[in-house]
Amino acid sequence: MKGQHNYIANIEWTGNKGKGTSNYKDFERSHIISIDNKPNILCSSDPEFRGDKTKYNPEELLLASLSSCHMLWYLHLCSESNIIVTKYIDRATGIMITKPNGSGHFSEVSLSPTVVVSEDSMIEKAIELHKKANECCFIANSVNFKVLHNPICST
Repeated sequence: MKGQHNYIANIEWTGNKGKGTSNYKDFERSHIISIDNKPNILCSSDPEFRGDKTKYNPEELLLASLSSCHMLWYLHLCSESNIIVTKYIDRATGIMITKPNGSGHFSEVSLSPTVVVSEDSMIEKAIELHKKANECCFIANSVNFKVLHNPICST
C-alpha cells in the first residue's frame, strides 16, 4: 500500500427551481454525489434545514462512513485473530449541536454493533477488537469528536 491515497467525489447541486439562490426559500437543497463507475447518491440537507427527508443528508453520510470504516477494520482484525464473524449489524447514532448563527458540530457518535461469532470462546476477544478497530479507523482518526462503542457479541 502506498502512503497516500487520493479520492474524487463529484457533487452537483440539482435544486435550482429557476431563480437560483435569489431567496433562502426559493431553492432546494437537492444534490447528487457521483463517483466514477458507481451508482449516484441522491442527497439533500436535513429536513430541519429545508431538506428532502427522502434523500440522504451529509450528517447521515458521516455516521455511515464512521460505521462502515469501523466495521471494515473490525472484520479485518477478527480475521487476523481467528475470530469468525458470521453476522455484523450496527446502528450508529450521532449528536449534532447547532449554534445560534446556524453553524454546528457533532459532539459525539455512538456505534452499537451487534456481532455474531461462531464460538462462545471467541466472544471476549471479539469485544476487545472494537477498541483496536477504532484506533485504526481512517474516518474516526479524522474527526474531532468522540466516537463511542457499545458492542454486543453472541453466538
